[in-house]
Amino acid sequence: MAKTIIVSNRLPISLRHRNGRFEFKPSAGGLATGLGSIYKSGENIWIGWPGNTVEDPEQRAEIILELHELKMAPVFLTKKDVEEFYEGFSNETLWPAFHYFTQYMVYNPEHWEAYKRVNQMFCEAILKKADPEDTIWVHDYQLLLLPKLLRDALPNATIAFFQHIPFPSYEIIRMIPWRKELLEGICGSDLIGFHTYDDMRHFLSAVGRITGLSSESGYIQAENRIINVDSFPMGIDYGKFEKQAKSRKTQNIVKNFRNQVGDSKLILTIDRLDYSKGIPQRIHVFHELLKKHKDLHGKISMIMIVVPSRDKVQSYKELKEEIDLLVGRVNAEYSTLNWVPIHYFYRGFPFEELSAFYSMSDIALVTPLRDGMNLVCKEFVASKTDRSGVLILSEMAGASKELQDAVLVNPNDKQGVIDAIYQALTMKPQEQKARIVSMQYNLKKYDIFQWVKVFTDRLAHVKKKQAELVSKEIDNKVVREMEQKFQSAKNPVLFLDYDGTLTGFKANPEDAMPDAELKSIIKGLSSKAQVVIISGRDKDTLGRWFKGQAIDMIAEHGVWVKRKASKEGWQLYAEVDDSWKNDIREIMEYYVLRTPGAFIEEKHHSLVWHYRKVESGLGDLRMRELFSHLKYMARGHNLQVLEGNMVLEIKRPDINKGRAAVAMMKGNDYDFVLAIGDDWTDEDTFKAMPKSAYSIRVGYAFTQANYNIKSFREVRELLKRLMG
Repeated sequence: MAKTIIVSNRLPISLRHRNGRFEFKPSAGGLATGLGSIYKSGENIWIGWPGNTVEDPEQRAEIILELHELKMAPVFLTKKDVEEFYEGFSNETLWPAFHYFTQYMVYNPEHWEAYKRVNQMFCEAILKKADPEDTIWVHDYQLLLLPKLLRDALPNATIAFFQHIPFPSYEIIRMIPWRKELLEGICGSDLIGFHTYDDMRHFLSAVGRITGLSSESGYIQAENRIINVDSFPMGIDYGKFEKQAKSRKTQNIVKNFRNQVGDSKLILTIDRLDYSKGIPQRIHVFHELLKKHKDLHGKISMIMIVVPSRDKVQSYKELKEEIDLLVGRVNAEYSTLNWVPIHYFYRGFPFEELSAFYSMSDIALVTPLRDGMNLVCKEFVASKTDRSGVLILSEMAGASKELQDAVLVNPNDKQGVIDAIYQALTMKPQEQKARIVSMQYNLKKYDIFQWVKVFTDRLAHVKKKQAELVSKEIDNKVVREMEQKFQSAKNPVLFLDYDGTLTGFKANPEDAMPDAELKSIIKGLSSKAQVVIISGRDKDTLGRWFKGQAIDMIAEHGVWVKRKASKEGWQLYAEVDDSWKNDIREIMEYYVLRTPGAFIEEKHHSLVWHYRKVESGLGDLRMRELFSHLKYMARGHNLQVLEGNMVLEIKRPDINKGRAAVAMMKGNDYDFVLAIGDDWTDEDTFKAMPKSAYSIRVGYAFTQANYNIKSFREVRELLKRLMG
């Protein structure tokens, strides 16, 4: 039975060292709760670092056995690994980059080497447990290289990746020297998930620009498969928070806390110590609120909980000192004998006490400067069983895309946040209730369990879609059958497209001339079969490149034909009225002027707008604009607009490769027919082929061809095998 392996940097437990021995404390996090239903069933398992360094081999063996009982397997990291991989590259390079704090980014090659080393360690730990058909779900930014490492080792495994923090724009990601390796690492996955559409969009843009892989409608076209990228906003265990808030234990704590703080309106903020959370900015806002609204003195308090995190890192130490100083100033300036403006706690709280804080607070102030999702705001809403209270939420948190009934603020707009707090304090109970009820409905519907289900269902869908393409992938059995039929054929014919089929694409189309290997293959094939190069290239270029070869050629998608037996050279196969060209050329030239790197190629029967040299995002944008413009004009001229590999071509619809191929075959009795091509123009050839023909599309797009093949390199290998 295939199993599911969950992989994250940390296991859903904490390993603590007490009285000379280790003990486990289970994690109460949302991810552990949501994935519990997966890793605890069947043969499934969770692999990760247990959260402490263990050097003693005997203790390690003991921990392995104990974790095995809990359906977990540890990856042991040394102190050096933790310093360089986790505290170093993960949290001093990736974390600040992905949260847009570029001033904190560190570019340390030793940290990068450690990151690669630890990702490899995780890979090896997984390979000890994994079978080829297993599903492996990798989590978060510490393991970006892992999907590709796994893909190389287990090509058929189902691999998913989910990023729990934001993904930055291309402008940020390109600052990292190792950006290409990181992106290629993630692209080892079948399904890549983010919390928001923005993160997904940034990722697709970076992949297109940095790795050159193209994407359409959320699908990346890798060399041998499609990869789906989508957004999956993560929920919470809604029922758990609702139930806890209603419990007698929590309500007793609420009464106790209320007795201590009196009738003050309470603003709650809960964060891990991190510069992305905007904690100092929040204190400044509260300070300003007290300055401007003296009527609030003694009537409002802020409960500020900061959970310790990475306090050995210098920037975090400095942040802690800044927060201490700011809180001290506000309290020193405004406190009275019976009123403290800020109740500041630098520690974590048990679940029932957190629930009490959520339950009793009038306002939750959740204003991170950048956050992947932020679950505190969702926990606050779920805990509001009396349907009162106001959520003030940063637009920079992923959760803001779902919680539109919160009071949304820009955390950098100090006055805007002050106004939002005042609005919340004066909001009528009916409006509070309407907002809370609406948000609760959404959170209940899309809880953590629904998140897991939607993600795993999507993964199954992607694998099914891949299988539809792979089922057509040319394999050894088909190749052997083709070899035998080709060798025994008396009159074989081969229709071969050129660009993308016999050779790779070049930034400058003129540089894609046939190399010695290709010339040798064509020469060998033409001694055994009729070889037809059928291309969109102009006749002069094809004629020059294949001069002296005993082959037939069809140029410009079927306008020109040159038969090897004919002494007349190129013949015009289709008479074309090109009076439309001036109007269309004018439009194309306008788009060339607006698009540095674009250029126009004129052929006998068509005009081609090339944008391979254009900056990635701009090229796609201008191509879409031009496509719409040309579509509109094409109607009046009876023309067809076709989208190719970094080209847009406009031509007459009645001229195509299929028509030319049929004319070439007319009157001949072929006993072996093969057609290979890589784009939309070749679909006409495939459609025109007899039923007995072998038709092959290069790449993994849906096609009329019988089979798919990976790349032009595999095409060459196939043609070599046919020659024997």
